[in-house]
This record gives sequence, C-alpha cells and structure tokens, in this order.
Amino acid sequence: MAIKRRADASGDTPSAVAGKPARRGRRTEILRTAAAVIASSGTRASIQGIADAAGLSPGSLYHHFDSKEAILVELMRDYHSDLERIAIEARSSLEQPGSSTVADRVFELGAAIAKCALEHRAAVQMSLFQAPTAYPELNELVQRKAIAVEEAMLQTLVAGRWSGYIRSDVSLGPLADRLCQTMLHAGLEHLGDGTQPEEVARLLCTILTIGLAAHPATDEVWDRSAALAAAAETIATWSEQPIADPDDKAARIREAAREQFGLKGYEVTTIRDIAAAAGLATGTVYQLIGPKEELLATIMRSFAEMVGEGWQAVLRSDSSPVEKLDALGWININALQQFPDEFRIQLAWLRQTPPANINPGWLFVNRLDDMKVLLEEGIRIGDIRIDSPSTELLARCVIDVQWIPENILRDAGRRGALIHARDTVLRGVAAR
Repeated sequence: MAIKRRADASGDTPSAVAGKPARRGRRTEILRTAAAVIASSGTRASIQGIADAAGLSPGSLYHHFDSKEAILVELMRDYHSDLERIAIEARSSLEQPGSSTVADRVFELGAAIAKCALEHRAAVQMSLFQAPTAYPELNELVQRKAIAVEEAMLQTLVAGRWSGYIRSDVSLGPLADRLCQTMLHAGLEHLGDGTQPEEVARLLCTILTIGLAAHPATDEVWDRSAALAAAAETIATWSEQPIADPDDKAARIREAAREQFGLKGYEVTTIRDIAAAAGLATGTVYQLIGPKEELLATIMRSFAEMVGEGWQAVLRSDSSPVEKLDALGWININALQQFPDEFRIQLAWLRQTPPANINPGWLFVNRLDDMKVLLEEGIRIGDIRIDSPSTELLARCVIDVQWIPENILRDAGRRGALIHARDTVLRGVAAR
C-alpha cells in the first residue's frame, strides 16, 4: 500500500498561491507537534491525540496528511535528510585543511549526531521500536541504517589513523558503527538535569577514544582477574534455569510477551498483541497473568536477579576498579547474548522513562549508585582517569557504553565483543 502525499492542484488562483505558505507552515507545525507527542507516548499515539495537541480537529488534520502513517513517513524522511546533511558536512570538513584535530572532528560529528537524535527523537524511537506495517515506504525508512554518517565517521577515523591518532590494531569499521549508534542513543537519554547533548556526546567520545584505564593492561592480565572469574561463575548459573513446559499456558504468555516487548517496546505492545502471539484469548492472558504491568514485572524479575547477582559478585571481588569494569562489561555481553529480548526491553525502558521512575527489574537507581561508588574509588586511587562534569553523568555514560550493540556482538562473538569493549571503554582507541 502506497502512502499518498497531498499535492496542491495546478492552476491555482492568486489567493490559493498566497495561502500556500500558511498551509506549509501549518503542515510543519503539525509535524512538530506529532514528533513531540510520539516522543512522549510512542507510536501508539493516535490521530486524535495528535490533532488535539495541535489544536485541530481530526478532519482538519486529514486535510494536510492522509493518515498517521503519512505523518510518520514525513518524520522519518526529515530525520534521514538531516543525517545526510551531517554526513556531507563532516566529509567536507575533512577536505578542508584547518586547525581542528582528529579528536575534535570525532567529537563534532558525534555531537551533531546526538543533537540530531534529540531533535528527531520520535524518528529515532521509531527506528528502534516500530513494528512492521502495511506501508512499504514507512517500513523501508524505519529499517534504513544511518549509513551516511557511519561512513563519514569511518572516514574521520581513517584520517585519525593516518595522522597517528588512532591505534593501528583497532578495527575501524566496528568502531565507527559503535560511535554512531552510541551518539544516536545519547539523544534519547533522559538525564533530567539540563545536560546538553553536546556535553553527553563529548564525554561518550572521550570514554570511547581515550579510555578509562589510567594504566591499561593486556588481555592476558585482565583475563586472570578475580572479578572476571566471579563474573564467569555467575554467568555459568544462567544456563541452569529450568526449561518451560510447552503445555504451560502462563509460560507461553510470558514468552510471547517477552518477544513482543522486545520487538515493539513495552509502551506500544498491547495485551491483544501478546494474546495473538501466544495463540490464546485476551481473557486468558488476564486470567493467568493479569495486566500488562504485572506481565512485564514477571518477565523482568528473574533477569534482574541474575544480572544483579553478577554485578554484586564482581563488586565484591578482590580486584581493581578497572578490572571490575571489565568484568561488568562481560556480564552485559553475556546477558545480551542469552537474554536479548529482556535486554531490549530494559534499554527501551531506560531511554523512554525518566530514571526517577520505578524500573521494571534491573533497578537502574541501584546500579547507578554502584557505578558511582566504583568510579569514585577508581579516580581516587588513580586507577581511572577521566574529566567529567559530574560523577553522576560519568556513571550514566559508562553504563551506556558498556552495552555493546547487538550487531557487533553478533559479528564479533562474545570474545571479540569483550576485546572491543576493552579497546574502547578501558584502553581507548587513541594512541598513547
């Protein structure tokens, strides 16, 4: 099904021509309003809700857009257009000799991507959680990767290698991908303290390029740490979880909900979606599990307990702060591989819900406190080196960059992902 864009008729009268700027302005206002509504409530937002927020009747809104999907298409087009512009500007700056260092150019590009994500928050959310629709163009736009900015980032990193800034043993492709994904997600963070995306982008770029470890060790040394051994011992218990009985309807519901939440995001998924995926009646879901909130809590409880136990085992180990950061990264890599749906649910929650709210399982506030204590100790004893506006912001950024993107884990494998995490978060990719 194609989405039709309303075109002004040819042969307009002077009065009709004079009215075009006003109509274009109203159309832009509707798009801006729709973006704000979707950013706050997800793609479940209705035409009625968008019209109400814009001060229009649904009929008046349909005069500008044929459907909600037409609005979503326009939002995605604008988002990709801005990414293309950012990529062109970044490539152009590489061709112009100047005083900017490679580090500055990496930050400038990263900050531009983060700012773009903030301005197009609704589009970024759709690219993460929009389920397939009957509209091919919308599906294509939602699934389109940020290839242009990734290529621009790769060219910037190549220039950095030529100049001697980037280490020769670091794979630049995954690094460019990681930087771009991290910056896009940075635009979705709910920091709640007025922190600007440029500030977050600079800190994230600093962590990934300079690294946190004041005295980086080899892989062989970190492989022998007590913290990594504690993490491995906890991870080994995850495979001992009982296998659900296929005839257990409650287990079928939980499995279907886990898949739907991971695919669409918690906010958009309905009990009807879950019931259909489980092959059961909606009433059966309510009878066996209860409301959606309880279903989410049930799914995330065991995941949270397993990951939380891993964190506590690592933090109790007789290891340095950097070794503990390394082991926490290993916990996250294995959690992502073994529980991808729960991981997606958790990331969606962290990026769509203010952190002050109760978390569905991972207990973000507790983990944030743990990370702040760990970083403060590392900085105090000289194990960690970093300049940050606050420990709070640093802890949030470290938690964020410890989560390796799924495609990098899939391509590199667990061991390769661990080396990548060490090369970025701990050692840094910049030559020392």
